[in-house]
Amino acid sequence: TPPGLSFHSALFFGGVSLATEGKEEASAAENNPSRVPQVKPGERSSVLSSAGQFFFEYLVVVSLKKMLDGHYEPKITYQFPKRENLLKGQKEEEERLLQAIPLFCFPDGNNWAPVTEFTSETFSFVLTNVDGSRKIGYCRRLLPSGRGVRLPEVFCIISCLGCFGLFSKILDEVEKRRQISMAVIYPFMQGLRESPFPAPGKSVTIKSFIPESGTELIELTRPVDAHLEHVEFQALLQRLSPDLILHIFASAVLERRLIFLAEELSALSQCIHAVAALLYPFTWAHTYIPVVPECLLDTVCCPTPFMVGIQMRHLERVLDQPMEEALIVDLCEGKILRAVGDEEEILPVKLQNEILTSLNRHNNNNNVHTPEQVNALVSEAFVQFFVRTVGHYASHIKWSRSGSGSFQERAFCKAIASKTNRRFVKKFVKTNMFSLFIEEAEKSRIPQEGKW
Repeated sequence: TPPGLSFHSALFFGGVSLATEGKEEASAAENNPSRVPQVKPGERSSVLSSAGQFFFEYLVVVSLKKMLDGHYEPKITYQFPKRENLLKGQKEEEERLLQAIPLFCFPDGNNWAPVTEFTSETFSFVLTNVDGSRKIGYCRRLLPSGRGVRLPEVFCIISCLGCFGLFSKILDEVEKRRQISMAVIYPFMQGLRESPFPAPGKSVTIKSFIPESGTELIELTRPVDAHLEHVEFQALLQRLSPDLILHIFASAVLERRLIFLAEELSALSQCIHAVAALLYPFTWAHTYIPVVPECLLDTVCCPTPFMVGIQMRHLERVLDQPMEEALIVDLCEGKILRAVGDEEEILPVKLQNEILTSLNRHNNNNNVHTPEQVNALVSEAFVQFFVRTVGHYASHIKWSRSGSGSFQERAFCKAIASKTNRRFVKKFVKTNMFSLFIEEAEKSRIPQEGKW
C-alpha cells in the first residue's frame, strides 16, 4: 500500500462488505467477522437510491505526477465542489475518501509513460465507509487534447446513486468538454448538481452552454427497472458462453471465491457488476472489488468468499499466490483457467437447461434486442430459477403476535418435491445472501413481492 494510505474501502455491489484499512487489515478483518461492518438488510439496496437526490457529491480529476524515483503517482488535482465548514467526523471521512480515490482511478500501478494516443475507458468502483454507507466512483480515463506526448487523466464522479448507463452518458459530456477546455466542464457539472435525480423511467434535461456551439439540452433518462441500472449483461454474453456463465453463477450462488481476468478496466467492471446482478433478488455479501489495485493483489489469499477483477498482466503473480480453491475466469479468451471441478453439478439439471435455453435464445437475437431488453430477459431467466427453488419462502415464516417473524427452515426444505432442487436448496439456505434476505423478510409482514 502506498505510504500514508489508510482508507476504508469496499468495493461491493451491495450487502455486507469487507472494510479494509490498507491490505494488512484485509486478512485480519476477513478472519475476524466481528470487524466486518454490518449493513442492515433493509439498507442493502441503498446504492440504487430513490429519486430527488443530488446526482453526485464530487467530481475529482486524478492526474499522474512524476515522483523523484521517476515513477508516476496518481494525485487529485481538482475537486468540485470544494466542501467547507465540515464537522470533524465529516472531514475525516472526506479525507479517507479522497485518499482512496486515486488508487482506484489508476489501479494498474505506476508504470506509466507519456503517450500520444490513448483509447478512453469507462469503469466504476464502490467505496464503503465504516458505517456501511457507500459511494460509487464512475471513472473516465482519457488523454487530454494537445500536441506531443501527454499523460492520461481520470475524471471521477463520486455518487451514492447506482446507475452506470446514465453516468456513462454524463462522462461522455465531460470528455467532450475536456477536449475544449477544463473551464467548460464546471458549469455543466453545476447544472447537474442543481437538478434532481429522476425517478425510474423518467428523464431530466440539463441546459449547457458550449463556446461556438451555443446552448445544448442534454436529456438523462433512468431505466424503468431500477435494479438493472448498474448492469450490462451484454458485456458478459459477448465474452462468455452460456455454459460458462452458468458455472460462474453456480459458484457465486454458493458464495465461493471468484477471480476474473481481463486487460481492460471497463471489461472487468462491466462483467463483475453483471455477475453480481445475476444473483438478484439476493445480494453478494462478501468482498467485491471489480478492479483490484496492483498493491492489493494479495486479496486473492483471503480464505473467505470474494468476487474480484484483476488485470491480465498480473496473472502469473496471482497464480503464484498461496490461495485456496477459486474459480478463475479469463474474460479475454472466454474460458475458465481454474475450477473446483463440481460446477456442473451444483444447480439442478432441469433448471440449468431452462436457463441455458433462455441464454442461447438471447444470444441468437442480440441484433434485435436493445441493451435494456437483454438486461430484462437475462435477469428474468435467473429470477425464475430462484422462484422455482426458493420462491415459497414467505409461506414458511411463522409470525408471532408481536409481529416478529421466524423462518422455519426445515419445513421450507421439506416442502420441495424435487430431490435435486431440495439438494441444492439445502446448501443455498446456508449462504450469507439467503440469511440476509430472510432476515429482511422476517422484519416485514409484507412479502418481498417487488423482488420476485
